[in-house]
Amino acid sequence: MSTDDLVAIQQLLARYAVTITQGDIDGLLQVFTPDGTYSAFGDTYPLDEFPALVAAAPKGLFLTGTAAVEVSGDTATGTQPLCFVDHETHHMRIGYYTDTYTRTEAGWRLKTRAMTFIRRSGAHDSGIPHAYKPTEA
Repeated sequence: MSTDDLVAIQQLLARYAVTITQGDIDGLLQVFTPDGTYSAFGDTYPLDEFPALVAAAPKGLFLTGTAAVEVSGDTATGTQPLCFVDHETHHMRIGYYTDTYTRTEAGWRLKTRAMTFIRRSGAHDSGIPHAYKPTEA
């Protein structure tokens, strides 16, 4: 595992947190592979649904910690802690992302990102099923 790969993945994850916090959807989409997915709320969403998913979500600060990453050639896996703070209420959601990464011609990108919430009870889950439903075309 090279230090260059770890730094590149850490910067990729920093871009995710900064772009989603700033509402920069175009920048956010650039951290994923074109076939990338995001999983939460009992479903997996392809990248083309991600802008609507983000638009429907509360806005605020995505504060992420350093990810634990394992690199194997041109792929990697990782887990990154998250504390989301709602900008209106300052209520927090805590949890972690479980990721896969792929090295592309443009550098490292997220291939999959799955959210796990940590509840006050101590339970870990992917959220309320069907909290977000894409609009039917």
